[in-house]
Amino acid sequence: MQGLSQLSDAKRILFDRYLQGRVSSGPKIGRRPQGIPAPLSLVQEQLYSRELEFAGNPPLYNECVTVRMLGPLDPDVLERSFNEIIRRHEVWRTSFETKAGQSVQIVHPHRPVQFSRIDLRGLSEAERETEAVRLAGEDVRRPFQLNKDLLLRPTLVRMGDEEHRLFLAVHQIVVDGRSAYQIYPYELAAHYKAFLAGQPPPLPELKIQYADFAWWQRECLNGEEARQINYWREQLRDLPVRGWPAAKPNASTRCCYGRIHPFAFSPQLSTHVRDLSKLRNSTLFLVLLTGLATVIRRCERSGDVVLGTLSPSGRKRSEVMDLLGYLLNPVTLRLNCGEHTTFDELLHQARGVVSDAIANDDVPIEHLARALEGNDRAGPGPSPFFNIAVSLQPPTPEFGLPWSVTSMDVDSGGSPWPLYLAFIDRPEGIIGRAQFNPDLFEIGTIKHVLQDLQLLFEGICL
Repeated sequence: MQGLSQLSDAKRILFDRYLQGRVSSGPKIGRRPQGIPAPLSLVQEQLYSRELEFAGNPPLYNECVTVRMLGPLDPDVLERSFNEIIRRHEVWRTSFETKAGQSVQIVHPHRPVQFSRIDLRGLSEAERETEAVRLAGEDVRRPFQLNKDLLLRPTLVRMGDEEHRLFLAVHQIVVDGRSAYQIYPYELAAHYKAFLAGQPPPLPELKIQYADFAWWQRECLNGEEARQINYWREQLRDLPVRGWPAAKPNASTRCCYGRIHPFAFSPQLSTHVRDLSKLRNSTLFLVLLTGLATVIRRCERSGDVVLGTLSPSGRKRSEVMDLLGYLLNPVTLRLNCGEHTTFDELLHQARGVVSDAIANDDVPIEHLARALEGNDRAGPGPSPFFNIAVSLQPPTPEFGLPWSVTSMDVDSGGSPWPLYLAFIDRPEGIIGRAQFNPDLFEIGTIKHVLQDLQLLFEGICL
Protein backbone atom coordinates (compact mmCIF):
# COMPACT_ATOMS: atom_id res chain seq x y z
CA MET A 1 0.00 0.00 0.00
CA GLN A 2 1.28 3.48 -0.77
CA GLY A 3 2.37 5.81 2.00
CA LEU A 4 0.09 8.76 2.72
CA SER A 5 2.58 11.18 1.23
CA GLN A 6 2.23 9.43 -2.14
CA LEU A 7 -1.56 9.52 -2.31
CA SER A 8 -3.48 11.93 -4.48
CA ASP A 9 -5.81 14.40 -2.76
CA ALA A 10 -8.85 12.32 -3.70
CA LYS A 11 -7.32 9.10 -2.41
CA ARG A 12 -6.13 10.84 0.76
CA ILE A 13 -9.72 12.00 1.48
CA LEU A 14 -11.00 8.47 0.82
CA PHE A 15 -8.34 7.00 3.11
CA ASP A 16 -9.21 9.47 5.90
CA ARG A 17 -12.87 8.53 5.60
CA TYR A 18 -11.92 4.86 5.73
CA LEU A 19 -10.02 5.36 8.99
CA GLN A 20 -12.93 7.29 10.49
CA GLY A 21 -15.42 4.56 9.69
CA ARG A 22 -17.22 6.52 6.98
CA VAL A 23 -16.35 4.03 4.24
CA SER A 24 -17.61 0.48 4.64
CA SER A 25 -16.72 -2.55 2.59
CA GLY A 26 -17.97 -6.11 2.66
CA PRO A 27 -21.25 -7.42 4.05
CA LYS A 28 -23.26 -5.05 6.21
CA ILE A 29 -23.24 -5.73 9.96
CA GLY A 30 -26.67 -6.92 11.06
CA ARG A 31 -28.18 -8.49 14.13
CA ARG A 32 -26.65 -11.76 15.36
CA PRO A 33 -28.75 -14.94 15.63
CA GLN A 34 -30.86 -14.96 18.79
CA GLY A 35 -30.92 -17.65 21.45
CA ILE A 36 -27.21 -18.48 21.52
CA PRO A 37 -24.33 -16.62 23.20
CA ALA A 38 -22.23 -14.42 20.97
CA PRO A 39 -18.49 -15.01 20.65
CA LEU A 40 -15.97 -12.46 21.86
CA SER A 41 -14.51 -10.17 19.22
CA LEU A 42 -10.95 -11.00 18.22
CA VAL A 43 -9.47 -8.21 20.33
CA GLN A 44 -11.76 -8.98 23.29
CA GLU A 45 -10.56 -12.58 23.20
CA GLN A 46 -6.98 -11.31 23.41
CA LEU A 47 -7.72 -9.25 26.54
CA TYR A 48 -9.80 -12.04 28.07
CA SER A 49 -7.00 -14.57 27.63
CA ARG A 50 -4.41 -12.32 29.27
CA GLU A 51 -6.79 -11.39 32.08
CA LEU A 52 -7.24 -15.09 32.90
CA GLU A 53 -3.49 -15.58 32.68
CA PHE A 54 -2.70 -12.84 35.20
CA ALA A 55 -5.84 -13.39 37.31
CA GLY A 56 -6.25 -9.65 37.82
CA ASN A 57 -2.94 -9.23 39.65
CA PRO A 58 -1.99 -6.62 38.71
CA PRO A 59 -5.18 -5.32 37.02
CA LEU A 60 -3.69 -4.86 33.54
CA TYR A 61 -6.85 -3.62 31.88
CA ASN A 62 -8.63 -1.61 34.56
CA GLU A 63 -9.08 2.04 33.67
CA CYS A 64 -10.46 5.05 35.51
CA VAL A 65 -12.31 7.66 33.44
CA THR A 66 -13.03 10.87 35.33
CA VAL A 67 -15.71 13.36 34.35
CA ARG A 68 -15.18 16.66 36.16
CA MET A 69 -18.34 18.69 36.58
CA LEU A 70 -18.65 22.34 37.58
CA GLY A 71 -21.85 24.17 38.36
CA PRO A 72 -25.11 22.95 39.94
CA LEU A 73 -25.70 19.19 39.63
CA ASP A 74 -28.69 16.94 40.30
CA PRO A 75 -27.13 13.59 41.30
CA ASP A 76 -30.35 11.63 40.79
CA VAL A 77 -30.74 12.92 37.23
CA LEU A 78 -27.08 12.12 36.55
CA GLU A 79 -27.54 8.58 37.84
CA ARG A 80 -30.61 8.15 35.64
CA SER A 81 -28.59 9.40 32.66
CA PHE A 82 -25.81 6.91 33.39
CA ASN A 83 -28.33 4.08 33.55
CA GLU A 84 -29.78 5.08 30.20
CA ILE A 85 -26.32 4.50 28.70
CA ILE A 86 -26.21 1.00 30.22
CA ARG A 87 -29.69 0.29 28.88
CA ARG A 88 -28.70 1.42 25.37
CA HIS A 89 -25.36 -0.42 25.19
CA GLU A 90 -25.49 -4.17 25.83
CA VAL A 91 -21.72 -4.40 26.18
CA TRP A 92 -21.89 -2.45 29.47
CA ARG A 93 -24.07 -5.18 30.95
CA THR A 94 -22.14 -8.14 29.56
CA SER A 95 -20.06 -10.76 31.34
CA PHE A 96 -17.62 -13.24 29.80
CA GLU A 97 -17.38 -16.99 30.26
CA THR A 98 -15.75 -20.05 28.76
CA LYS A 99 -18.20 -22.77 27.74
CA ALA A 100 -17.09 -26.02 26.11
CA GLY A 101 -13.71 -24.44 25.43
CA GLN A 102 -15.24 -21.40 23.70
CA SER A 103 -15.23 -17.90 25.22
CA VAL A 104 -18.64 -16.26 24.94
CA GLN A 105 -20.44 -13.03 25.85
CA ILE A 106 -23.42 -13.20 28.20
CA VAL A 107 -25.67 -10.14 27.85
CA HIS A 108 -27.72 -9.50 30.99
CA PRO A 109 -31.03 -7.68 31.36
CA HIS A 110 -30.67 -4.07 32.43
CA ARG A 111 -30.82 -3.52 36.16
CA PRO A 112 -30.37 0.02 37.50
CA VAL A 113 -26.91 0.80 38.83
CA GLN A 114 -26.53 3.05 41.85
CA PHE A 115 -23.61 5.44 42.26
CA SER A 116 -21.40 5.23 45.30
CA ARG A 117 -21.78 8.79 46.62
CA ILE A 118 -19.11 10.50 48.69
CA ASP A 119 -19.14 14.05 50.08
CA LEU A 120 -15.70 15.55 50.78
CA ARG A 121 -16.77 19.11 51.55
CA GLY A 122 -15.79 18.64 55.17
CA LEU A 123 -12.11 18.45 54.20
CA SER A 124 -9.79 21.25 53.18
CA GLU A 125 -9.39 21.86 49.43
CA ALA A 126 -5.98 20.15 49.33
CA GLU A 127 -7.27 17.21 51.36
CA ARG A 128 -10.27 16.77 49.07
CA GLU A 129 -8.03 16.33 46.03
CA THR A 130 -5.81 13.78 47.75
CA GLU A 131 -8.72 11.84 49.22
CA ALA A 132 -10.72 11.75 45.98
CA VAL A 133 -7.79 10.34 44.02
CA ARG A 134 -6.99 7.86 46.81
CA LEU A 135 -10.55 6.52 46.89
CA ALA A 136 -10.75 6.26 43.10
CA GLY A 137 -7.35 4.55 43.04
CA GLU A 138 -8.45 1.92 45.54
CA ASP A 139 -11.52 1.25 43.42
CA VAL A 140 -9.74 0.93 40.08
CA ARG A 141 -7.11 -1.39 41.60
CA ARG A 142 -9.79 -3.88 42.65
CA PRO A 143 -9.94 -6.68 40.06
CA PHE A 144 -13.15 -7.43 38.20
CA GLN A 145 -14.48 -10.96 37.91
CA LEU A 146 -15.22 -11.16 34.21
CA ASN A 147 -17.68 -14.03 34.58
CA LYS A 148 -19.69 -12.40 37.38
CA ASP A 149 -19.21 -8.66 37.70
CA LEU A 150 -20.76 -5.71 36.05
CA LEU A 151 -17.49 -4.49 34.56
CA LEU A 152 -17.82 -0.91 35.72
CA ARG A 153 -18.08 0.86 39.07
CA PRO A 154 -19.26 4.52 39.15
CA THR A 155 -18.46 6.76 42.12
CA LEU A 156 -19.78 10.32 42.41
CA VAL A 157 -17.64 12.54 44.64
CA ARG A 158 -18.81 15.96 45.77
CA MET A 159 -15.73 18.20 45.90
CA GLY A 160 -17.54 21.49 46.62
CA ASP A 161 -20.95 23.10 46.54
CA GLU A 162 -20.77 23.28 42.73
CA GLU A 163 -18.00 20.84 41.88
CA HIS A 164 -18.37 17.08 41.41
CA ARG A 165 -16.35 14.25 39.90
CA LEU A 166 -17.75 11.07 38.48
CA PHE A 167 -15.05 8.40 38.67
CA LEU A 168 -15.76 5.35 36.51
CA ALA A 169 -13.63 2.28 37.15
CA VAL A 170 -14.10 0.10 34.08
CA HIS A 171 -12.47 -2.90 32.42
CA GLN A 172 -11.03 -2.22 28.98
CA ILE A 173 -12.75 -5.29 27.52
CA VAL A 174 -15.87 -3.08 27.32
CA VAL A 175 -14.31 0.33 26.60
CA ASP A 176 -11.71 1.92 24.33
CA GLY A 177 -10.49 5.48 23.77
CA ARG A 178 -13.43 6.55 21.62
CA SER A 179 -15.82 4.98 24.13
CA ALA A 180 -14.21 6.67 27.15
CA TYR A 181 -13.53 10.15 25.78
CA GLN A 182 -16.23 10.66 23.17
CA ILE A 183 -19.26 8.34 23.27
CA TYR A 184 -19.70 7.90 27.03
CA PRO A 185 -19.32 11.54 28.13
CA TYR A 186 -21.32 12.82 25.14
CA GLU A 187 -24.23 10.49 25.86
CA LEU A 188 -24.05 11.23 29.59
CA ALA A 189 -24.29 14.98 28.95
CA ALA A 190 -27.01 14.61 26.30
CA HIS A 191 -29.21 12.51 28.54
CA TYR A 192 -28.55 14.71 31.57
CA LYS A 193 -29.65 17.87 29.77
CA ALA A 194 -32.77 16.16 28.39
CA PHE A 195 -33.84 14.55 31.66
CA LEU A 196 -33.16 17.73 33.63
CA ALA A 197 -35.56 19.53 31.27
CA GLY A 198 -38.20 16.82 31.66
CA GLN A 199 -37.70 15.54 28.11
CA PRO A 200 -37.50 11.92 26.88
CA PRO A 201 -34.18 10.26 25.94
CA PRO A 202 -32.73 12.35 23.11
CA LEU A 203 -30.75 9.70 21.20
CA PRO A 204 -32.14 7.19 18.70
CA GLU A 205 -32.01 3.49 19.52
CA LEU A 206 -28.90 1.68 18.33
CA LYS A 207 -29.34 -0.43 15.21
CA ILE A 208 -26.74 -3.01 16.25
CA GLN A 209 -24.86 -3.90 19.43
CA TYR A 210 -21.21 -4.77 20.10
CA ALA A 211 -21.97 -8.51 20.19
CA ASP A 212 -23.45 -8.19 16.69
CA PHE A 213 -20.13 -6.78 15.52
CA ALA A 214 -18.26 -9.67 17.19
CA TRP A 215 -20.48 -12.22 15.43
CA TRP A 216 -20.08 -10.45 12.06
CA GLN A 217 -16.30 -10.26 12.50
CA ARG A 218 -16.01 -13.99 13.10
CA GLU A 219 -18.25 -14.82 10.15
CA CYS A 220 -17.00 -12.35 7.54
CA LEU A 221 -13.35 -11.49 8.06
CA ASN A 222 -11.67 -14.89 8.01
CA GLY A 223 -10.53 -14.46 4.40
CA GLU A 224 -8.41 -11.43 5.28
CA GLU A 225 -6.27 -13.20 7.87
CA ALA A 226 -3.91 -15.06 5.54
CA ARG A 227 -3.17 -11.97 3.43
CA GLN A 228 -2.47 -9.80 6.44
CA ILE A 229 -0.26 -12.43 8.10
CA ASN A 230 1.85 -12.52 4.93
CA TYR A 231 2.27 -8.73 5.14
CA TRP A 232 3.42 -8.90 8.76
CA ARG A 233 5.70 -11.85 8.08
CA GLU A 234 7.71 -9.63 5.74
CA GLN A 235 7.43 -6.49 7.90
CA LEU A 236 8.65 -8.25 11.05
CA ARG A 237 11.28 -10.48 9.51
CA ASP A 238 14.56 -10.42 11.51
CA LEU A 239 13.00 -8.07 14.04
CA PRO A 240 15.74 -6.67 16.29
CA VAL A 241 15.64 -7.44 20.00
CA ARG A 242 15.21 -4.18 21.90
CA GLY A 243 15.29 -3.52 25.64
CA TRP A 244 15.59 0.29 25.57
CA PRO A 245 15.18 2.21 27.78
CA ALA A 246 15.07 -0.37 30.59
CA ALA A 247 17.32 0.63 33.47
CA LYS A 248 16.94 -2.80 35.09
CA PRO A 249 17.83 -5.31 32.36
CA ASN A 250 17.79 -8.31 34.69
CA ALA A 251 14.27 -7.68 35.95
CA SER A 252 11.52 -10.11 35.02
CA THR A 253 9.02 -8.92 32.43
CA ARG A 254 6.51 -11.57 33.43
CA CYS A 255 4.49 -9.32 35.73
CA CYS A 256 3.08 -6.07 34.44
CA TYR A 257 2.97 -3.70 37.38
CA GLY A 258 2.60 -0.06 36.44
CA ARG A 259 2.96 3.51 37.56
CA ILE A 260 1.81 6.73 35.93
CA HIS A 261 4.00 9.78 35.45
CA PRO A 262 2.09 12.78 34.01
CA PHE A 263 3.87 15.30 31.80
CA ALA A 264 3.04 18.45 29.85
CA PHE A 265 4.47 20.53 27.01
CA SER A 266 4.43 24.26 27.58
CA PRO A 267 1.63 26.18 25.78
CA GLN A 268 4.23 27.75 23.48
CA LEU A 269 5.85 24.43 22.56
CA SER A 270 2.45 22.80 22.09
CA THR A 271 1.46 25.50 19.60
CA HIS A 272 4.72 25.09 17.68
CA VAL A 273 4.40 21.28 17.54
CA ARG A 274 0.85 21.61 16.17
CA ASP A 275 2.09 24.17 13.63
CA LEU A 276 4.88 21.79 12.64
CA SER A 277 2.36 19.06 11.83
CA LYS A 278 0.38 21.47 9.65
CA LEU A 279 3.51 22.79 7.94
CA ARG A 280 4.59 19.24 7.11
CA ASN A 281 1.08 18.33 5.89
CA SER A 282 1.00 15.68 8.58
CA THR A 283 -0.95 14.72 11.69
CA LEU A 284 -0.05 15.52 15.27
CA PHE A 285 0.22 11.81 16.04
CA LEU A 286 2.77 11.24 13.26
CA VAL A 287 4.88 14.16 14.45
CA LEU A 288 4.86 12.91 18.07
CA LEU A 289 5.62 9.36 16.91
CA THR A 290 8.53 10.56 14.79
CA GLY A 291 9.87 12.62 17.68
CA LEU A 292 9.83 9.62 20.00
CA ALA A 293 11.48 7.41 17.36
CA THR A 294 14.21 10.04 16.95
CA VAL A 295 14.90 10.08 20.69
CA ILE A 296 15.10 6.28 20.78
CA ARG A 297 17.38 6.22 17.74
CA ARG A 298 19.77 8.62 19.48
CA CYS A 299 19.85 6.49 22.61
CA GLU A 300 20.33 3.19 20.80
CA ARG A 301 22.63 4.50 18.07
CA SER A 302 21.44 1.75 15.75
CA GLY A 303 19.17 1.12 12.78
CA ASP A 304 15.58 -0.02 13.28
CA VAL A 305 13.29 1.48 15.89
CA VAL A 306 10.30 -0.67 16.81
CA LEU A 307 7.27 0.93 18.47
CA GLY A 308 3.65 -0.03 18.93
CA THR A 309 0.40 1.88 18.71
CA LEU A 310 -3.31 1.18 19.03
CA SER A 311 -5.05 1.00 15.70
CA PRO A 312 -8.85 1.54 15.58
CA SER A 313 -9.26 -1.68 13.62
CA GLY A 314 -12.90 -2.20 14.53
CA ARG A 315 -13.89 1.44 13.98
CA LYS A 316 -13.49 1.34 10.20
CA ARG A 317 -17.13 0.40 9.81
CA SER A 318 -19.73 3.16 9.99
CA GLU A 319 -22.13 0.81 11.79
CA VAL A 320 -19.94 0.66 14.92
CA MET A 321 -18.83 4.27 15.25
CA ASP A 322 -21.38 5.02 17.98
CA LEU A 323 -20.96 1.77 19.92
CA LEU A 324 -19.31 1.50 23.29
CA GLY A 325 -16.79 -1.33 23.48
CA TYR A 326 -13.19 -2.26 22.81
CA LEU A 327 -12.34 -2.01 19.10
CA LEU A 328 -8.59 -1.33 19.19
CA ASN A 329 -5.76 -3.59 18.10
CA PRO A 330 -2.05 -3.09 18.91
CA VAL A 331 0.09 -2.91 15.77
CA THR A 332 3.84 -2.82 15.32
CA LEU A 333 5.57 0.14 13.66
CA ARG A 334 9.07 -0.60 12.37
CA LEU A 335 11.07 2.44 11.31
CA ASN A 336 14.49 2.24 9.69
CA CYS A 337 16.58 5.03 11.22
CA GLY A 338 20.04 5.43 9.77
CA GLU A 339 22.60 7.44 11.70
CA HIS A 340 22.09 10.48 9.46
CA THR A 341 18.33 10.15 8.90
CA THR A 342 16.72 13.57 9.34
CA PHE A 343 13.49 14.24 11.21
CA ASP A 344 11.66 15.06 7.96
CA GLU A 345 12.92 11.87 6.29
CA LEU A 346 11.76 9.82 9.26
CA LEU A 347 8.39 11.59 9.28
CA HIS A 348 7.97 10.78 5.57
CA GLN A 349 8.74 7.13 6.32
CA ALA A 350 6.37 7.05 9.31
CA ARG A 351 3.45 8.11 7.09
CA GLY A 352 3.83 5.00 4.96
CA VAL A 353 4.54 2.65 7.87
CA VAL A 354 1.47 3.78 9.81
CA SER A 355 -0.86 3.68 6.80
CA ASP A 356 0.34 0.17 5.89
CA ALA A 357 -0.06 -1.01 9.49
CA ILE A 358 -3.63 0.31 9.67
CA ALA A 359 -4.45 -1.39 6.37
CA ASN A 360 -3.34 -4.72 7.92
CA ASP A 361 -4.63 -4.35 11.46
CA ASP A 362 -7.41 -6.94 11.65
CA VAL A 363 -5.29 -9.82 12.97
CA PRO A 364 -4.87 -9.57 16.78
CA ILE A 365 -1.25 -9.26 17.76
CA GLU A 366 -1.17 -12.51 19.74
CA HIS A 367 -2.75 -14.43 16.84
CA LEU A 368 -0.01 -12.94 14.72
CA ALA A 369 2.67 -13.99 17.19
CA ARG A 370 1.49 -17.61 17.04
CA ALA A 371 1.35 -17.52 13.24
CA LEU A 372 4.89 -16.12 13.05
CA GLU A 373 6.35 -18.39 15.72
CA GLY A 374 10.06 -18.81 15.11
CA ASN A 375 10.65 -15.22 13.96
CA ASP A 376 12.83 -12.97 16.09
CA ARG A 377 10.83 -11.25 18.80
CA ALA A 378 11.25 -8.02 20.75
CA GLY A 379 11.64 -9.94 23.99
CA PRO A 380 9.57 -11.81 26.59
CA GLY A 381 7.45 -8.84 27.68
CA PRO A 382 3.68 -8.47 27.32
CA SER A 383 3.97 -7.62 23.64
CA PRO A 384 5.77 -10.14 21.44
CA PHE A 385 7.07 -7.45 19.07
CA PHE A 386 7.59 -4.14 20.89
CA ASN A 387 8.28 -2.77 24.36
CA ILE A 388 7.21 0.85 23.85
CA ALA A 389 3.75 1.98 22.74
CA VAL A 390 2.49 5.45 21.88
CA SER A 391 -0.97 6.88 21.23
CA LEU A 392 -2.87 10.15 20.89
CA GLN A 393 -6.16 10.32 22.81
CA PRO A 394 -9.28 11.08 20.74
CA PRO A 395 -10.52 14.66 21.15
CA THR A 396 -13.40 15.15 23.56
CA PRO A 397 -16.69 16.49 22.18
CA GLU A 398 -18.52 19.65 23.14
CA PHE A 399 -20.79 18.82 26.07
CA GLY A 400 -22.76 22.04 26.28
CA LEU A 401 -22.00 21.86 30.00
CA PRO A 402 -18.97 22.91 32.11
CA TRP A 403 -17.68 19.34 32.10
CA SER A 404 -14.33 17.81 31.13
CA VAL A 405 -13.07 14.23 30.93
CA THR A 406 -9.65 12.79 31.78
CA SER A 407 -7.81 9.57 32.61
CA MET A 408 -4.76 11.35 33.99
CA ASP A 409 -5.38 11.42 37.71
CA VAL A 410 -5.86 7.79 38.87
CA ASP A 411 -3.31 4.95 38.70
CA SER A 412 -4.58 1.38 38.31
CA GLY A 413 -1.30 -0.21 39.41
CA GLY A 414 -0.89 -2.12 36.14
CA SER A 415 0.58 -1.43 32.72
CA PRO A 416 -0.25 -3.32 29.50
CA TRP A 417 3.24 -2.56 28.11
CA PRO A 418 6.64 -1.90 29.69
CA LEU A 419 6.33 1.76 28.58
CA TYR A 420 3.24 3.45 27.16
CA LEU A 421 3.15 7.14 26.27
CA ALA A 422 -0.41 8.45 25.88
CA PHE A 423 -0.58 12.02 24.53
CA ILE A 424 -3.61 14.30 24.95
CA ASP A 425 -4.04 17.47 22.88
CA ARG A 426 -5.99 20.09 24.81
CA PRO A 427 -6.56 23.76 23.98
CA GLU A 428 -4.23 24.80 26.80
CA GLY A 429 -1.44 22.51 25.60
CA ILE A 430 -0.26 18.96 24.89
CA ILE A 431 -0.23 16.81 28.01
CA GLY A 432 0.15 13.11 28.57
CA ARG A 433 0.96 10.25 30.85
CA ALA A 434 3.81 7.80 30.81
CA GLN A 435 2.56 4.46 32.10
CA PHE A 436 5.54 2.26 32.88
CA ASN A 437 6.61 -0.87 34.71
CA PRO A 438 8.68 0.20 37.75
CA ASP A 439 10.29 -3.26 37.87
CA LEU A 440 11.88 -2.43 34.52
CA PHE A 441 12.36 1.34 34.45
CA GLU A 442 13.59 3.93 36.90
CA ILE A 443 11.44 7.05 37.12
CA GLY A 444 14.59 9.05 36.33
CA THR A 445 14.87 7.22 32.99
CA ILE A 446 11.27 8.07 32.11
CA LYS A 447 11.79 11.74 32.98
CA HIS A 448 14.97 11.81 30.90
CA VAL A 449 13.15 10.37 27.86
CA LEU A 450 10.39 12.97 28.14
CA GLN A 451 12.89 15.79 28.62
CA ASP A 452 14.82 14.68 25.52
CA LEU A 453 11.58 14.58 23.54
CA GLN A 454 10.69 18.15 24.48
CA LEU A 455 14.24 19.35 23.81
CA LEU A 456 14.07 17.72 20.36
CA PHE A 457 10.89 19.62 19.47
CA GLU A 458 12.26 22.85 20.89
CA GLY A 459 15.29 22.44 18.64
CA ILE A 460 13.09 21.80 15.58
CA CYS A 461 10.36 24.35 16.26
CA LEU A 462 11.82 27.25 18.26
